[in-house]
Amino acid sequence: LPAAPTGSANRKASLGLKLMHSDHSPFSNSSWSLQVVALHEQYLDDPGGSDSRECVSKQTSAVQDELHWVRENHRFNTQLWAEEDLARRQHVADRDIAANKRAIDRFNQARNDAVERLDESLIARLHLTGEASTKTADATESPPIRLHSETAGAMVDRLSILSLKIRAMRKQTQRDDVDSAHRQLCNSRLEKLLEQRQDLASSLDALLQD
Repeated sequence: LPAAPTGSANRKASLGLKLMHSDHSPFSNSSWSLQVVALHEQYLDDPGGSDSRECVSKQTSAVQDELHWVRENHRFNTQLWAEEDLARRQHVADRDIAANKRAIDRFNQARNDAVERLDESLIARLHLTGEASTKTADATESPPIRLHSETAGAMVDRLSILSLKIRAMRKQTQRDDVDSAHRQLCNSRLEKLLEQRQDLASSLDALLQD
């Protein structure tokens, strides 16, 4: 997705617009990935705040369940990211690193559990939609189903990790204690990460529309 404005409030306004005001089926057009990215950005802007929870609560019940697991997956990825940083410390007691490693295992399992719950929620919605469509359309007219190498939940998980990488790389571009060469290199890497997120988001929307 395009680079968000620097200000936290501007990012919430631009990326949160679809999420705050969209109550239609996420599978009817290409907007669902925007909701996912908005939720990721809002959570990173204020992990302890209510903005991302409020955005989830404003949705219809089915979408609310899906976005709840999107938020939970992202929450655990954020905690996992922080613990991995702590586990790389060198001048601390071994027991502290061991505690970090145990937390990493715990958050990683919770992250994967959230991916599974998200997939179950999405499959339930797709199953209901499929049942309704078979009652009104001839099955022979349905287009062939394409095979995909990963689930929608796995793609959301990758979008979550990309949002963390983007946030970290953007901070590098804003440092004033490094030379311009470092900032330029980080700007180049940031552009690649944003492009990767755009491509992945498009693939997610295409998967859900199949």
